[in-house]
Amino acid sequence: MAGDGLVFHELSFVPEGDEVVVGRLDTGSYAVFPADGAELLQQLMRGMTLGAAADWYEATFEEEADLQDFVTTLRDLGFVSEADRAQPAAPAPEVRLRGLGRAAFSPPAWALYGALVGGWTWAAIARPDLAPHPGQIFFTHSLLAVQLVITLGQVPLLLLHEGFHILAGRRLGLPTRLSVSNRLTYIVAETQINGLLSVPRAKRYLPFFAGMVCDGVVFSVLGLVADLTRNPGGSFSLTGRLCLGLAFTVAVRMLWQLQLYLRTDLYYVAATAWNCYDLHDAGMTLLKNRVWRRTNRPDRIVDEEKWTPRDRRVGTFYGPFIALGYCAFAGITVFVSIPVTVNYARIAGRALGSGGVDAAFWDAVLSLCMNVAQIAALVVLSRRKRRNKNSAHSLTSSSPEVELS
Repeated sequence: MAGDGLVFHELSFVPEGDEVVVGRLDTGSYAVFPADGAELLQQLMRGMTLGAAADWYEATFEEEADLQDFVTTLRDLGFVSEADRAQPAAPAPEVRLRGLGRAAFSPPAWALYGALVGGWTWAAIARPDLAPHPGQIFFTHSLLAVQLVITLGQVPLLLLHEGFHILAGRRLGLPTRLSVSNRLTYIVAETQINGLLSVPRAKRYLPFFAGMVCDGVVFSVLGLVADLTRNPGGSFSLTGRLCLGLAFTVAVRMLWQLQLYLRTDLYYVAATAWNCYDLHDAGMTLLKNRVWRRTNRPDRIVDEEKWTPRDRRVGTFYGPFIALGYCAFAGITVFVSIPVTVNYARIAGRALGSGGVDAAFWDAVLSLCMNVAQIAALVVLSRRKRRNKNSAHSLTSSSPEVELS
């Protein structure tokens, strides 16, 4: 619809307490409006002229509105179309795999997931050797085989994790896509769900929880396969040991979600529950500002007004959760990374120091070469990403869009 020649894109309005989240599903551009601002926008979308809208606002809320500044903000957000005249709204494109998404989170599917997790829990109580521990990574004597299987085996498991995020978004009729990137020393897969803020808050939890649901089910299935394929004497078969090795990496990925200083799935669940839009940056900034104030460094203090009042209020007590996230990282390092590294070094050192150039020697050499190649590849990717990011900053300016990915 248009007002004074303005043409608006299709917008969603989702009330959130005293505020309204307004945005475009097609671009993922969102902003938080006060309730009166959202009503004013809706009047303009119905065709009210700017003059009439100003009179309506003053009569309704007993104060004047700066319509020119308001329209400028709407243009910056991309809500106003640059078309010369209103065009009929194009039909929304059909979201693929929506039916599969509904099936994946239907009551029968939840019953199956619960049965699998419950079955693993019962088996682990009866046979504690199913519980995850770092030694399970080394399911065979060959370090190269361990590395190849664990590294390559993570690919389908990661894609399955992200696939559940995608299906949870498609179930709501939202466009989703998968992207792969690197963060300094590791490669990550990310699901981008445009339009998640266009649905009520209660419906946003599942798209965030979906990946953790997948990990829990996959972990349980791998453990059950290991238990069901035991040797006659009760020891684990090669298939069972391989499954337990992969299951351990899935368990670590679930623990990774506790690192709330990062934008993990669990972080987004918490931010949604607290009705925040940028809790991560607000919480980190408030925490740092407290440190700078106590150390008498006012020059390092960042302006906190750029975040919504709600983000600032919640951010004041989010600091301990950030600290707990770092504790989770320390726990993973101490109880997972260090034991695995020590075991790897011990096995490789024994093979290289045996004095013989045998299969174990070459296995260790190739495994070490693979490690060096992985580190080199990640360094190259990190430098390329940093270079591309710097180039992008030199060509673009900041935007007021709010994107959820």
